[in-house]
Amino acid sequence: MTEEVIRAENLTKVYNRSLVAVDHINFSVREGEIFGFLGPNGAGKTTTIGMLTTVLKPTEGTALVLGYDIVKQDSEVRKIIGVVPQEYTADEDLTGYENIMLCADLYGIPRDVAKKRALELLELVELADFKDKKVETYSGGMRRRLELAIGLINRPKVLFLDEPTLGLDVQTRAATWEYIRRLKKEYGMTIFMTTHYLEEADTLCDRYSYNRPWQNCSYWFAQRT
Repeated sequence: MTEEVIRAENLTKVYNRSLVAVDHINFSVREGEIFGFLGPNGAGKTTTIGMLTTVLKPTEGTALVLGYDIVKQDSEVRKIIGVVPQEYTADEDLTGYENIMLCADLYGIPRDVAKKRALELLELVELADFKDKKVETYSGGMRRRLELAIGLINRPKVLFLDEPTLGLDVQTRAATWEYIRRLKKEYGMTIFMTTHYLEEADTLCDRYSYNRPWQNCSYWFAQRT
């Protein structure tokens, strides 16, 4: 039986006691799958990732990531996940290599181990030739690939991708899809990704859920055949 990596039960987030961002959602993510969380802008996708990655505390409900409670065992959850946010977070005054090493330091990864991983990740995302260039010189696609490498430095068991191809051109989007497929194939990684592109969910995801916030956050699930 396939292991359940993420389980959310009645997960809810309310701001200022009135604004319901996420309303009692329920879903599970299986080991080694790419799970898509599909919905329009304002559907609560980023808020959901915020709760699952322990950045935000849920108002109601619970969620487990590899058996760890996102509220009671938040430090354990952070050790086993990687996150690639919508926004670019890399320091533009540092090189691509330096940005990855900085993140490795924050995780407490030994320098010799971090150096080897950083070079491997730069090869993975085809940035090895640009590792010593400042990020301010990178194109949008290069920055997105660097963010992906940064999110992998701690060898996460679960990777969260928030709108990984938002704002990218068609060619760069297709290249990003290929990197995501490689992560699943070569590393057996479980990937939770948000998107508002239906074709992206159909192309990449083993299963996906669709959030319709105007209908009390009802969900339906689809599975690729």
